[in-house]
Amino acid sequence: MTLPWTADLGDGTYRNPVLNADWSDPDVVRVGDDHYLTASSFGRAPGLPLLHSRDLVNWTLVGHALERLGPEAEFAVPRHDCGVWAPSLRHHAGRFWIFWGDPDHGIQQINAEDIRGPWSAPHLVKPGKGLIDACPLWDEETGEAYLVHAWAKSRSGIKNRLTGHRMSPDGRELLDEGTTLIDADTIPGWFTLEGPKLYRHDGYFWIFAPAGGVETGWQGAFRSRTFDGPYEHRVVLAQGSTEVNGPHQGAWVRTAAGEDWFLHFQSRGAYGRVVHLQPMRWDDGGWPVIGDEGEPVLTHRRPKAPEQAAEAPASSDDFPGGRYGRQWQWTANPRPGWTVGHGDDGLRLSCVRTAYAHDLRALPSVLVQRLPAEEFSVEVGITLDTDEPGAKAGLAILGDAFSWIGLEAGPHGTARLVHRYAESVAEHERDAEHPRPAPEASVRVRIDVTRGARCRFHADTGDGAGFRASGQVFAATPWRWVGALLGLFATAPAGDGPSGTAGFTAFRTTGGPRTT
Repeated sequence: MTLPWTADLGDGTYRNPVLNADWSDPDVVRVGDDHYLTASSFGRAPGLPLLHSRDLVNWTLVGHALERLGPEAEFAVPRHDCGVWAPSLRHHAGRFWIFWGDPDHGIQQINAEDIRGPWSAPHLVKPGKGLIDACPLWDEETGEAYLVHAWAKSRSGIKNRLTGHRMSPDGRELLDEGTTLIDADTIPGWFTLEGPKLYRHDGYFWIFAPAGGVETGWQGAFRSRTFDGPYEHRVVLAQGSTEVNGPHQGAWVRTAAGEDWFLHFQSRGAYGRVVHLQPMRWDDGGWPVIGDEGEPVLTHRRPKAPEQAAEAPASSDDFPGGRYGRQWQWTANPRPGWTVGHGDDGLRLSCVRTAYAHDLRALPSVLVQRLPAEEFSVEVGITLDTDEPGAKAGLAILGDAFSWIGLEAGPHGTARLVHRYAESVAEHERDAEHPRPAPEASVRVRIDVTRGARCRFHADTGDGAGFRASGQVFAATPWRWVGALLGLFATAPAGDGPSGTAGFTAFRTTGGPRTT
């Protein structure tokens, strides 16, 4: 089985993106020979993914730092573009620290001695609307601590500004009312300054911060001898003559070998924000030079680091013991009973009763993961065990529009294969293909995804005909800040009493477009 994507070319070089999926707004920290990365997780649970690498090229997902989102009542339903925005990951005083901004509630912090947890309960450091992209700094020389954050105009009416605070060394409270460190309205041509990362280097306070917007922005670097400024600035990474649009917002990391590297995202529409790795050096004036003289590279030699096998975060899943892997998240805080048992026959989901089964975007009980590559195939077996007419289960491409294929229980207890979709403006799904019988209440389905996130659906009902194409090609679409997702679900109409279950087996993702 081939991985959907690997960045390691096996000859001492790598290709970008090193993470070819929606690991949005990445931040990275090194501890010893190990590098750890976290990213935005928005309204999905668990949140705050934690990835590990020895060489910054090959990454594995080792867990999540945030089991559930709060307030609980707000995240009992999907809030796809809310929740955890642009976290910062640091290591200080023998502990890992993550700070992030929830645009509706404020800046929060959690910490743990071990990256795999247990993590502390979220602590609200600064309440308020529109407080986003928080980053701490502990000055190891002076013992002082600082915090910088950006603003979301949609909640606060403020944007293009970075605010700084002095902070207690335990990271639990701010010691002042805050001051504007950088007002980009005073910098000609700069707009949407956000995503700051705060560092100390060579006698300066450094703020690495993007501007110009998600799709087409650039990476700025600001420096000052004092935390309060004034800060001088430069553009240190931009698209230039390359095809890498908006190469910005990410993390500077220095490896154990003393090399400097910069990880940033590139917005790719339905695929979300993929992660690139750029070489970095310092020029004679002490400014960072990222990529190839300020333009992103697509291939480069690997960082000097211990040998590591070619790896990427898992996307396939055999559901051993009936449990789903770390790559899966729910579209809201999960509730007891959504999964059933822990056998050896794959994953079993309850057919959750809901009045919103006609719109997957409104369901909290969809189990989702990121699209794992630009071109790939995904395949899964589905069974439906229910006497409830209208109960259904399927494999979905879920975004601002959605499409799914799977099984539905008919009025007389017989199952049928269905394929449905809804456009972005539609409030109710409709057929993408005429339903047809699935006598065994069992089907294997497949989605082939090609460039442009164009999705072709297939199904094999076990009638000897093999996989047959279904419906028209569906173009996946993102939400505002979140890429499209792969999803598994099982629902039943609103009501009382047992509603049945659905089984999912041998979830497989493979690289490249299928030809059959």
